[in-house]
Amino acid sequence: MMRRMHLLESLLFSSSFILLTLTAITSAQLSPIQSPPTAPTTTPPKPPLAQPTPPTATAPAPGFNTVPLVPTTPSGAPTPTITVPKGPTIDIVQILTKAKRFSVLIRLLKTTQLINQLNSQLVGTSSGGLTLFAPEDSAFSKLKPGFLNSLTDRQKVELLQFHSLSSAIAISNFDTLTNPVQTQAGDDPQRLQLNVTTYGGSQVNMATGAVNATVTGTVYSDNKLAIYQVDKVLVPLDLVLPAKSPAPAPGLAKGLPKPAKGNSTTAADDSGSDAGDNDDNKALPADSSSAVESVKVVAVWVNVVALVGATML
Repeated sequence: MMRRMHLLESLLFSSSFILLTLTAITSAQLSPIQSPPTAPTTTPPKPPLAQPTPPTATAPAPGFNTVPLVPTTPSGAPTPTITVPKGPTIDIVQILTKAKRFSVLIRLLKTTQLINQLNSQLVGTSSGGLTLFAPEDSAFSKLKPGFLNSLTDRQKVELLQFHSLSSAIAISNFDTLTNPVQTQAGDDPQRLQLNVTTYGGSQVNMATGAVNATVTGTVYSDNKLAIYQVDKVLVPLDLVLPAKSPAPAPGLAKGLPKPAKGNSTTAADDSGSDAGDNDDNKALPADSSSAVESVKVVAVWVNVVALVGATML
């Protein structure tokens, strides 16, 4: 009995071993053959592409700022920081206020009410635009003390109009202007002359006969309005020279008729005889004149007596 049990145990052990061996062989046949791991390939870095060099721009003149102090929006108006009531597309005072260096000019534009006229020029479709030369606050401090206060209201308007042109001029087109340039102050070539000189298309100098100024930068520019900063106030000669004297009143001699040629001798003789009579009268003393009058009275009585005697005979 014991031998049978040992025999069964050895048979079970042998069966188990054979099953495990067969299972291992079957699983090895069913699993795919794995390839040996390959080392990762590294791609060499590409050389950087050469960047195209931008075209070199002509260097602007020293002191001239080509970047506008107040940028424009696609519609041509400055970018508003607050809600502005509907009105003109462009407001000059708003632009100058944003630039923060034209307080004196803003005050003059408001007190003279010229700002209303300038803004209205930008509204009409037929308008050619406007160019404004804006002296900064430091430019007004270079004026003679008391100069602005000595001007009348009409002269202040003339001073401001002398800083504006009736069309929008780009900084590159100043060399196309004809001197003397006519401003909105008038066309007097002597007292309201403005001569413009350009250098290299980026530097602009101006002369009025009383002052020489330079455009130092662009404040604002679009197809309707161009505002340029100048380092001095453009004072016209009309405000420096003595005022024009009024035309002289026509003389009394111009109203007298000319004497005829034939009567010139007679008039001379008459005047000579009158002068002679006056001289004779002046030569007689007062007593002689009385004696002559007495002789005349006596002569009259003699004639009367003679006539009476002749009638009696």
